[in-house]
Amino acid sequence: MFPPSRPVKRRPWDRITLAQFQRIRHWREARQASHPLERRLWEAVLTLWMMGWVGWLPAFEADAPWAYPLCLLGILLPRVYVYWRVRAHQARRLRCDWLDLLD
Repeated sequence: MFPPSRPVKRRPWDRITLAQFQRIRHWREARQASHPLERRLWEAVLTLWMMGWVGWLPAFEADAPWAYPLCLLGILLPRVYVYWRVRAHQARRLRCDWLDLLD
């Protein structure tokens, strides 16, 4: 039989590398028909992530301090999303097939 998989321990401050993003993207593309909601969630997370990175400089230049927390939230959203999914998977509330791709 297969050896038991070791639990993934992710913290919200753990970085997500571009290689990990790439592996998750390949997983999403391969299973887009069977996991359409997961695909849409990741696209939303990555869109907000990009908006956070692109938006902080115009927010700073336009002197819009109300936008700083929104940009920071967008920048941190992938980490928070992965952390939330790991916690839900470990609590057996939600199955997450792509967690092994983060190791």
